[in-house]
Amino acid sequence: MRAEVLIDWFDEHGRDLPWREPECTGWGVLVSEIMLQQTPVARVLPIWQEWLKRWPVPSALAAESQGEVVRAWGKLGYPRRALRLHAAAAEIAEKHGDVVPSDVDTLLALPGIGAYTARAIVAFAYGKRAPVVDTNVRRVVARAVHGAGDAGPPSNTRDMADVEKFLPAQDAPAAKFSAALMELGALICTAKSQRCADCPLYADCAWQKAGRPAYAGPAKAVQKFAGTDRQVRGLLLDVLRGTEGPVEQAKLDLVWHDAGQRSRCLDSLLVDGLLEQTRDGLFALPGEH
Repeated sequence: MRAEVLIDWFDEHGRDLPWREPECTGWGVLVSEIMLQQTPVARVLPIWQEWLKRWPVPSALAAESQGEVVRAWGKLGYPRRALRLHAAAAEIAEKHGDVVPSDVDTLLALPGIGAYTARAIVAFAYGKRAPVVDTNVRRVVARAVHGAGDAGPPSNTRDMADVEKFLPAQDAPAAKFSAALMELGALICTAKSQRCADCPLYADCAWQKAGRPAYAGPAKAVQKFAGTDRQVRGLLLDVLRGTEGPVEQAKLDLVWHDAGQRSRCLDSLLVDGLLEQTRDGLFALPGEH
């Protein structure tokens, strides 16, 4: 895999996204990376812009109530990410002078920051050399390097070693290569309907040379939404996000027909800290009662 070929492609075809602009701070990149986990760019973009306008530095978000942060998260899904981001902002403000750290180990010590996010911030916010591996990157490497139809089960050690082999030695090209590899998986080397004819790695792709064999690894779980606890939790949260102050149980009971599932989801929201119950039995977003 020739890094310079992929970097040239990215310079011409990479999407113009605000968190890629030179003036975007480490905080802006951190917020984007948390929001983009399992959520498409099109849904993230307007919410990210609203957040950065409202909370341009970590201390601004940390000063906000958890309830308001959950409310502002809107329809991005997986709302526990909002609470983790709030917790990380508080620690950055308190321990790091309101500046997102620029090294992997310090980032990993922050709440809710894992191996991928830490390395993404180091590469994309600070232009440093770090192997950044997400689902898109794993798929590109599986095809272009290993000749497989898709990547198998993830392994941080193996996956990062795979990418490390192709990273340029210098910081700036390595950071650009990391972004380009991810972009190729998002736009061209997609899970389905891949656009191989437009791929800059086409001539050297091991998957092409092998005749594009179908993926033969373990079956991947298909995520459903309709009727799941995720949907019910979202409906319950919607009631609180659209209301100022606590609400009665009866109002929450209207959102879903299955009382057992509804009760289970309500309990899980309380356990996760996304809702709180008042002394008189009402329900509210955290910190809003």
